[in-house]
Amino acid sequence: MQEFFSVLLPDVKRELRRGIVECSKRGLLYSTKWLAEMHNGLADVQIDNEAPNEDRTFSECQLEGIAPAEYSDYFLAKSYYDVREYDRAAHAVRNCESSVPRFLHFYSTYMAREKRRLDSTTDQANLHEPNQMRDLADLLATLRMEYGKSRLDGYGIYLYGVVLKALNLNQAAEQMLIQAIRLVPMLWSAYLELSPLIMEKKKLLSLQLGGHWMRHFFMAHTYLELYLNDDGLKIYEDLQASGFSKSIYLIAQMALVYHNKRDVDKAIELYQALLENDPYRLDNVDTYSNLLFVKEMKTEMAQLAHKAVSINKYRPETCCVIGNYYSIRCDHQVAISYFQRALKLNPKYLAAWTLMGHEFMELKNTNAAIQSYRKAVEVNKRDYRAWYGLGQAYEIIKMHYYSLYYFKIAHQLRPYDSRMLVALGETYEKLDKCENAVKCYWKAIDVGDIEGIAMYKLANLHEKLGDHETAVHCYIMYCEDERAATDKQSLYQGFMTLANYYEKKADYERAAYYAYKCLDSDDRKTEAKALLKTIDWKRNAEWQKKPKTTTAVANAETSSEDEMEWELQDVRVRVPFTSIATTTTSTTAAAAAGSSSSSNSLRPGRSLVEGMRRSQANRTSLTPAASSTTTTSATAVTTATEETPGTTSGTANPTEQPPSDDASSMEISSVSID
Repeated sequence: MQEFFSVLLPDVKRELRRGIVECSKRGLLYSTKWLAEMHNGLADVQIDNEAPNEDRTFSECQLEGIAPAEYSDYFLAKSYYDVREYDRAAHAVRNCESSVPRFLHFYSTYMAREKRRLDSTTDQANLHEPNQMRDLADLLATLRMEYGKSRLDGYGIYLYGVVLKALNLNQAAEQMLIQAIRLVPMLWSAYLELSPLIMEKKKLLSLQLGGHWMRHFFMAHTYLELYLNDDGLKIYEDLQASGFSKSIYLIAQMALVYHNKRDVDKAIELYQALLENDPYRLDNVDTYSNLLFVKEMKTEMAQLAHKAVSINKYRPETCCVIGNYYSIRCDHQVAISYFQRALKLNPKYLAAWTLMGHEFMELKNTNAAIQSYRKAVEVNKRDYRAWYGLGQAYEIIKMHYYSLYYFKIAHQLRPYDSRMLVALGETYEKLDKCENAVKCYWKAIDVGDIEGIAMYKLANLHEKLGDHETAVHCYIMYCEDERAATDKQSLYQGFMTLANYYEKKADYERAAYYAYKCLDSDDRKTEAKALLKTIDWKRNAEWQKKPKTTTAVANAETSSEDEMEWELQDVRVRVPFTSIATTTTSTTAAAAAGSSSSSNSLRPGRSLVEGMRRSQANRTSLTPAASSTTTTSATAVTTATEETPGTTSGTANPTEQPPSDDASSMEISSVSID
């Protein structure tokens, strides 16, 4: 940790204090606010020799950079600036030559022209219309001349970079902002202006910003802008361990990290802790309201909206919170009106443009949604939500090549977001580029499917392509974890597909298993019941057609395998010997033809295999005539023939022992019913 942050905290606190004074006297209010919050986070850090000498140094710092002869002009201009009378402030110090009043003149001029541009900008105007940029051209020429004469300090170079960026001269703006940071490392606004110009991590790591400790905050902030959330989170955790654990800014940024990572519960927890420590804070409450919207926490949303209105109802963040409140109540038209109010307060308020596009999509007003998303892209080209929204809007109006273009940009900004990959896969599928669609779906599964539908989409695509085996494999993987499936209808569709597949494969156990799961779905219940009836009917038909098995019964008089005889197990009947003896001659004669063929197949001395084959052949050789004979003559019972004791033609063998007196215990060992 010492290698990461090697500066002593008392020295850090001194630099923060001096930075607050320098930014404040130049009217850089946002930087002053940020530095003051960081300074407050180090309240427990004691500065050595903090005595009257320190107070004298502090007061001298407040007047440093201002010529004594220009005090009156500067104080007058600063008072005008504080009440947002920028033109009067610029005019008051127009003839000053010292660094601070001269910067205030240029900066007041810039703010006056920016204010006029924003005031004339409606929600239907182009934020970067060339006609509205003409006022900055004169200021740019003046700053370029001053820079050429080396009359600009670090703050002046920062303003020069801001104007270049406003005119879309980004390469020159980047160079000026980096130079300003090296000269004035405590100027937080310079870091914020530079961050949107960094489009990739490689470029960020190659920046030559010097070795000041402020670069760690800039690196973490830019990582979040690039959606490299893990890298940014690690830096913030290291900064907290270095002594900034009580910084409100760090807590808010870490909550934003968890919001980007879709760890909603953790982000809400951090925002609640933040509001407990600073209950009147409105910064980032719009992001907090988005989290409450996702969790459908209507009560907490209403409480947050009332609280924001009581603090300041004219803040864009307040209007955004109220818009989300009406959106969660499905009152989309009122929500749009509040997002429009936020944009009137700040036409560059990114969240309002994006959320208003979402509301227009809910109202099926795709043209207005496209317009809102385009304005969001103008404000920040790295807003993946706006690019993704444009793709969805064009997908609705069946312009798939347009939607493919916008989904690709959203994927480039969020390469590990499965939602972008699934959207790309769906678009490729509609364009009949199935190979690309399969790749997108598999990659969405690999990076972690947020919505849990990529595997279902993949299975459905393989089914359309006729690759049923792969489709079944994908459906099985999709249906394994029922709780993870967010779309229950897709889950039941998978169950039904698997049930039909296994039913065709005659795997009735698995088919019934998946069909029973569909009984919980109202839409699939009827289809599942019909399939279960079909499975039951086929099971019964298969059981009836199943070949009858044969068993071997050993002769009671011999233990050798040659003396075994064969019978059909399912037609074996045990009949008392006396019943056989009293059988009429006509019945015996009627069954003689059938019994003679049976006796040949049951002849002893044959092998096991031959006996089974003969028994099967005997079963299949029964003619319809024989069946009708047995039906009309009640039941024809014959003996198995020659060597079986006491069974030939219903009479006992004279060489054998006479039967027992108990007639019910005397049974035929092999009887065939035709």
